[in-house]
Amino acid sequence: MNRVVVPGEPIGRLSESWRHCVGTGRLNLALRADYQESLAMVQRDIGFRYIRGHGLLSDDMGLHRVSNGQVRYSFTYVDQVFDRFLELGLRPFVELGFMPTALASGDDTVFWWKGNITPPKDLDEWAALVRALLRHLIDRYGLDEVRTWPIEVWNEPNLVNFWKDADQEAYFRLYETTARTVKDVDAGLQVGGPAISPGSDEWWAPFADFVTRRDVPIDFVSRHAYTSGPAQHVPFGTYQTLTAPELLLEQFDAPRKHLAATALAGLPVHITEFNTSYRPDNPIHDTAYNAAYLAPVLTGGTELVDSYSYWTFCDVFEEENVPTSLFHGGFGLLTHRQVPKPTYHLYAFMARMGSHVLARGVDHLVCATDDGRVTVLAWQPVGGSDAPEAPERHEVRLSVPMTGPRAFVRRERVNEHDGNAFGAWRELGRPRSPDRRTIEVLRDCARPAVEHRSAAVEGGRVLLDLALSRHEVTFVELIPVEPEEHTGLDDRRLLGGSDERLVAEHER
Repeated sequence: MNRVVVPGEPIGRLSESWRHCVGTGRLNLALRADYQESLAMVQRDIGFRYIRGHGLLSDDMGLHRVSNGQVRYSFTYVDQVFDRFLELGLRPFVELGFMPTALASGDDTVFWWKGNITPPKDLDEWAALVRALLRHLIDRYGLDEVRTWPIEVWNEPNLVNFWKDADQEAYFRLYETTARTVKDVDAGLQVGGPAISPGSDEWWAPFADFVTRRDVPIDFVSRHAYTSGPAQHVPFGTYQTLTAPELLLEQFDAPRKHLAATALAGLPVHITEFNTSYRPDNPIHDTAYNAAYLAPVLTGGTELVDSYSYWTFCDVFEEENVPTSLFHGGFGLLTHRQVPKPTYHLYAFMARMGSHVLARGVDHLVCATDDGRVTVLAWQPVGGSDAPEAPERHEVRLSVPMTGPRAFVRRERVNEHDGNAFGAWRELGRPRSPDRRTIEVLRDCARPAVEHRSAAVEGGRVLLDLALSRHEVTFVELIPVEPEEHTGLDDRRLLGGSDERLVAEHER
């Protein structure tokens, strides 16, 4: 195969849209220790900027309370959750939903935890709730801070699962009331929607027409993206087919295309949920395949949208009831008890990429840092259910620019064997409730395999030949080295001998 000659000068900057936001299970779960430990780990290794989840207004957050006909707004849980987010460097991407029971016009619910999906029985009471919430947030966190928090109206109103009868007119009324209320509180607050699911792009034209015709405030638009087919249910699990990963990027780009000829053209676009499967019990999420599949999406979406939010950061998540096994196909980058999945490492690798893009390809991204390091993310391309099975080996050959006489080359690998706790879990007999020792074994097996070497820099370049295993994602860091003189040191005098190759390299 041909060697890719990586340019010495950047072709652009790496946008941070890939980690602008991350998804979470319903916000009440943020009160749990396992959740908070997982979020702290994610922030340490990846560093998302915003976090979005359902259920801010649902009964288990206790915000809207009624007693003897009197309404009181309780912010006890909201404050605890948002305080912790901010302590960890995360801002809320505020999703307004679901409907508090005392405000609901019906009994229709979604999920095991029964989020109410009906419109408010009184739009004025809904507006009062939104107004009280925003004023409290401004009082607690400051106007300048809350102005940076996007406020999204509802979740997937185009689906009967999430909005009663998927009633478009009812959603438009809800959106208008909410948007005007937000702007009445402060004109600088950001409000948007409609947070539609895949397959409903026919909503864009009437939504754009409605907000334009009625001059309804809108600061951004949002939608979701998944590439899985119909659910094939098995006990406590689901399997689905997948289309090619390029279809995710097409979904990212859809809002701009559909809104290009409308008054909403040019608004920020947020993909507030994306993943391979939309099911929280599909084993694909736990696999190395999932990481390889999403690598070109994570690297390719940076120029298409303002954010694309992985759904979700951890498996503390209960839409389909409480999970029955440590590995159960959950959406999370982490399992319960902080065992990283391969896709977690994909994100952690991206967090260590340089900010200056040198080259992009179908199987690689090369960046440079301000201090002269070069970083490479490479992956084996996969193509979805209808594509040929991935071969056992994939090669990426690069010529990388580098300063100095030598480079230190460090590589980390995640594939079907390395950095793959799901594979180790299967080898351990698939324990549903591992003991402490087994959890530690799984965490050890989840670490990427590491290798390193010294490489000669010839003509300002290092030749990098990467042989990737099946479904591999690999991260390489090249660090320029200027050998220092240590008078009197001679590695040949070490007991047990020494590597003559290293001695020779040191003396060159």
